[in-house]
Amino acid sequence: MKSKFILILFFVILFSAFNAILAQEEEPVNYFQMEPLDDSLFIYIQQELFIDPPDPKAEIIADLRDANNQTISIRGALYPFLAISPELRARIITYPFKINLEEDVNYGSVFTRVISKLKINKLSQPPTKQQISSTQWYINPFFQALGGERFGVPIKKDIGLSFGFGTRYEGALNTNFVEANFHILGVYGGAFTNFDPLIQALKDENHNNLIVSSGYQVGYVLPFGNFFEFSFLSVLSEISETKIRSYSQDEYKTVVLNADSTVKYQAWFLDGSYFNWEFRYPVKILGSTKGRVYFARYLNEFHFGMDFREMSLAGSTFDFWFDGMTSSQTRQPQYVVNLMVQKIAESWGFSAFSIGPSLILSTKSDGNFGVLKIFVNFRLKIGSSL
Repeated sequence: MKSKFILILFFVILFSAFNAILAQEEEPVNYFQMEPLDDSLFIYIQQELFIDPPDPKAEIIADLRDANNQTISIRGALYPFLAISPELRARIITYPFKINLEEDVNYGSVFTRVISKLKINKLSQPPTKQQISSTQWYINPFFQALGGERFGVPIKKDIGLSFGFGTRYEGALNTNFVEANFHILGVYGGAFTNFDPLIQALKDENHNNLIVSSGYQVGYVLPFGNFFEFSFLSVLSEISETKIRSYSQDEYKTVVLNADSTVKYQAWFLDGSYFNWEFRYPVKILGSTKGRVYFARYLNEFHFGMDFREMSLAGSTFDFWFDGMTSSQTRQPQYVVNLMVQKIAESWGFSAFSIGPSLILSTKSDGNFGVLKIFVNFRLKIGSSL
């Protein structure tokens, strides 16, 4: 296991050096669409142009190619760029998340953009520049309470932090896992620990739980595009026998026995070290601002799924996350479904808050397949910018 870790560390250092070479200044972009990731800025722009009510997800396109005829288009309506205050014009020009309409980025750009620049086809839904970046993939303004993608905060360019409750693949109230990571040039490292109230809230059907103590993890996303990530996770402190006995009591329902008192199902108390990987394809579906489909191996369990933010359909905006854990040496297969609806609040909360049901389908204590757990999950869009 030590030799495997040394090998992973070697490749992390090697590819980090390669990534540093690739991390060059981008050319100025003068014709671009602004990705709807800064609600307050989008609202301020529309308020200055007397658009009522302002839409934080409106399509905004800036054309600054001709210095004598600079324009900004909002939901198809054209306005002079000079009609906006100098302060807002500066924020638009320096906005970090632009879709370059002078480039042609297609679905293959997940793998090829680092080698050659392509242009975006507006009529299709290829991944955006930030989605295919191997060094900025972690940036995520959406803080989901339980599971799903980590909340990621950029400090400066390719350097930032991320954290979250539950693993990226685990359903609501099914694990006490909590993590925090530091990211730089596609490399990340951090620690995980336990927050037991996450699994103590429900007193039934806990036999498929993932229960952890504490440890560390390091990982890397290959610099050719945001499509392959590998990591190493190791448990540093084993769960005490006292704690195992406590959770094995009938109060928490983490153990299901057969008629002859042998163990039928049992929660997994994590120990040891694990090599993990995820193959993913960033993609936009139904106008989603962030999304991916993936196939992964995490803690020796195989997962496939999809995760989309702010999808739009028939006037409704919602988040959708599905994860299927099909194979595990220690637990029963399970399927996680989250559907969270936006637009339930007004004013700044219009797009800042999303809530909905989260359920886990798996083998129940009676041996039948069904709803193992159901709970309310929510996410917040934190901050006015990424």
